[in-house]
Amino acid sequence: MKWNKMGRGTLASILSLALVSVTACSRDYVLAYVYVTTSKPLTSTSPNGGVSAYAVDFQIGSLTPLADSPIPAGRQPITLVAAPNGLSLYVLNQDDATVGQYAIGTDGKIYLQNTVNVTGSKPTAIAIDQAGAFLYVTFTYQLGPQGQQLYSPGSPGPGGVTVFPINKDGSLGTPVSNTTVGTTAANPLNYFPVGNNPAGIVVSNIPPSGNVGRFVYVIDQETTTTPKATVLGFSQNATSGGLTPTPGTTITTDSTGRTVATGYGAGTTPSAIAVDPSSRWAYITDEATNQLYGYNLQNDGSLTAMVNSPFPTGIFPVGLTIDPRGKFLYVANFSSGTVGAYALDVNAGTPTGAIGSASTATGTGPMCVTIEPALGIYLYTPNNLEGDVSAMQLAPQNGTLKQVQNTPFPSSALPTCAVTVANGSHPTQIIVN
Repeated sequence: MKWNKMGRGTLASILSLALVSVTACSRDYVLAYVYVTTSKPLTSTSPNGGVSAYAVDFQIGSLTPLADSPIPAGRQPITLVAAPNGLSLYVLNQDDATVGQYAIGTDGKIYLQNTVNVTGSKPTAIAIDQAGAFLYVTFTYQLGPQGQQLYSPGSPGPGGVTVFPINKDGSLGTPVSNTTVGTTAANPLNYFPVGNNPAGIVVSNIPPSGNVGRFVYVIDQETTTTPKATVLGFSQNATSGGLTPTPGTTITTDSTGRTVATGYGAGTTPSAIAVDPSSRWAYITDEATNQLYGYNLQNDGSLTAMVNSPFPTGIFPVGLTIDPRGKFLYVANFSSGTVGAYALDVNAGTPTGAIGSASTATGTGPMCVTIEPALGIYLYTPNNLEGDVSAMQLAPQNGTLKQVQNTPFPSSALPTCAVTVANGSHPTQIIVN
């Protein structure tokens, strides 16, 4: 059919249909959204940092800043986590010891809903469980039952974990009371004690078999115990979110009332922790010795070291993640300016350097690593000393990486961490093959 033989009504209908198709297709080309915390104040009159937000291109993984980016956050935002349903974002602000809860719009824009206080000071890490029911925040210095300051930078001491229940609208409830760990029912705490300098936290999934519970693991940069660095394991109460030490982890108090925490050895200065999607293995980076520790998760939540663990990394590893398929692990090496790639043995979990990409260049000072959950093929890392975000594409066959066109992408100054959320038209899927 020739265009000059169409009637005006027919032509208008076709053009209208084409416009609708292009609009829908354009919307579909946004695969996911990337959110990056930036710690430098956004303005000269406010001490607050922000969150840079980007749309991910479906075809090549490039980043386009959202119109209102960056979005204000609290003082010194250091990390963040997204709800499993992709509707809420939680930003951890270190200097004011708060968590900002943001709603994620259908266009990827985020809107601050509430800000809540952590039950200690100098928070360090944040995690959310698979059900999106509880949020876990580690902090450096404990407070007493009535909120009095027990420890501080001038008087260092053990930290703890604040457990927030998450309401149906994504808001955070009152911190969970602790009557089991380091306290009594008559004198409950609103946190769960851990050791000195907790640096990271992760919540395991419930395996498909369903016969194993969910566990929470905290890495501690200890200064007074032996070994100096430990992994602490806790069993999660599925109803309350509360924590109970697993075998191999003890939380006690000394004669002065100070918390003493012991667990599993984790090198010298553990910096990050991740658990694979099947909840069979845990991995920990040690920034002081440039190593990656591997552990097997037992049915009771206890840990046993992998054969040949630890494994070498780049210089000063500070972040890691595992792809949604559970086949590959990636480490951000701050001082090397690289992302290290590892293939995970399907039976033993042992990491080995992925062919051709054992070390792929980023910008200066990569801090953490995130992989979009829709296709699971685009990887992003914020470069703290360069003020931008590196983007890479991973090959699902062997985990190799290649840089995305036009990488790196500008961000606000001093980016600290990143998280990705699938666009609504591209649901999160964990591909097992």
